[in-house]
Amino acid sequence: MLEELSIRNYALIDSLSISFDEGLTILTGETGAGKSIIVGALSFLLGAKAETAVIRSGADEASVSAVISVDRNNRDALDWLAARDIEAEDGSVTVRRNIKSSGRGSVWMQNASLSRPELAEFMSFMFDLHGQHAHQSLLQKDSHRRCLDRFAGLEEEAFAFNRVFTELAEKRKELENSLVSERDRAARTELLAFSIDEIDKARLKSGESRDLEAESARLAAFEKLSAGVESAAAALFDSEQSVLSLARKARAGIDAAAAFDAELSPIQRRLDSLYYEAEDMSGELRSYRDSLSFDPARAEEVEERLALIRRLKKKYADKDAGAEEAIFAYRAKAAAEIASLSDSEENRERQRAAIVALEKDIARRAAALTARRKAAAERLAGRISGILGSLGMPGAVFWVNVRQKGTDPGRQANIVCGPWGADDVEFLIAANKGENARELRLVASGGELSRVMLAIKTALAAAEDVAADRTETLIFDEIDTGIGGEAAIAVGKYLQRIGGIKQIFCVTHLAVIACRARNHLRVEKRDSGGRTLTSVSRLSQSERRDEIARMLSGDKGETALAHACELLDKYGAGR
Repeated sequence: MLEELSIRNYALIDSLSISFDEGLTILTGETGAGKSIIVGALSFLLGAKAETAVIRSGADEASVSAVISVDRNNRDALDWLAARDIEAEDGSVTVRRNIKSSGRGSVWMQNASLSRPELAEFMSFMFDLHGQHAHQSLLQKDSHRRCLDRFAGLEEEAFAFNRVFTELAEKRKELENSLVSERDRAARTELLAFSIDEIDKARLKSGESRDLEAESARLAAFEKLSAGVESAAAALFDSEQSVLSLARKARAGIDAAAAFDAELSPIQRRLDSLYYEAEDMSGELRSYRDSLSFDPARAEEVEERLALIRRLKKKYADKDAGAEEAIFAYRAKAAAEIASLSDSEENRERQRAAIVALEKDIARRAAALTARRKAAAERLAGRISGILGSLGMPGAVFWVNVRQKGTDPGRQANIVCGPWGADDVEFLIAANKGENARELRLVASGGELSRVMLAIKTALAAAEDVAADRTETLIFDEIDTGIGGEAAIAVGKYLQRIGGIKQIFCVTHLAVIACRARNHLRVEKRDSGGRTLTSVSRLSQSERRDEIARMLSGDKGETALAHACELLDKYGAGR
């Protein structure tokens, strides 16, 4: 759900921030006031392509941001966020998109940078925008299958099918990889065995290269290291003025003085600590100095060992893990592959048996999905056609076409399956009586397409015992194009019904639709400082009455006000 929207320097908008509620929100205003700008800014935020022309004159960039809450039942959106390690704070995410005058732009969600296609993908799980500037999931055929499955309550079955389909694809790939010629298999086995032998002969230890590099650094800097140790030894214990010698003298003196004045006891104790600490350090430094030596043979041995490890890593490891760990990983993988190649024929028989079993399972699941989809398709098409008739499209006929992908004699049960079954699902419509069925993208007007979407959403909302559609926010622009009378009343009724379970935004010029709003926003254009600006205000109940009166007759006369009150009393919500 859209909670907040902020727009800066977009078209005629200087700076605008709006908070939104649940239910049906209506945007009204005079022609040219900027309602389409609000819809355009939303479309920009949903991932639509944008030109620098949207940047307000005199500004360097335009930006649109929003706070969006994600419903816990919106699995598509939640899975998308989880796959990218994006965390919703208190169930909400903040999305920001801008475009600069140079044409460059950026997209951020929380603190993660996104590409525009990624933004559009996520927003498609949250919003449907229909109208002249449409960001329309309805036109994407992939969404038709999801829509039908949700209506029919088949989502879990479809996901289960997808898991089995993925497993079958992996098994077929494994079998294909195992069906290499004997010569190739023998050559591969010999190569892998050589690699394992070379690694084993090296007798590597975990962390060895790290220790060797540290030792190499010490040997390379032996002269400086030795000089530093000798200097430290002289200062600490190897001279009459060393720290240990002076601490000893100071301790003897303070011991004698403390015998006469107890106030010196704290200093006495601290000098004791200093002396014993210096003595301990002296012992450790003596041991280190005695062990310090330069062995040219050892230096050469260290460098040769490091060169061997680096060569093995370059040869067998292609990741940034520790040298030994990456080499060990390659050895384990090579050993597993040798075992697989050695057991090739027996393994291939097991693979073939597993594939046959999975193909039978796939065929059974696909047939069950197809049968239920076809049954649900008839119900959904009939329901949508009926709703379209009451939305001012009396001659419209809607089809949900469930077509098998084809047949393949080389596959079990002669059916071809994709990741979600054996069916291609597509929505088709004849918008007027006597027309042939056409793809939705060929529907002539934005108003007709918006009404088709409204009919689909209404049909899905009425589906029993299933959350058929998880899109949380619907945006309709131009839904009232070319309608009036009973059709307009029906459109308002359906919008209000869907607004009971979803967040709806609708731009309208019709009072019989506007009066059903739970939230009513008025878009206005005004002059300020020699510039034209667009603003948005939330209307009180009395302001709603005045706005609806204006929509009815263009003024606020008594007759128009009375009619507006009648409409609000009859159809209004959220009073």
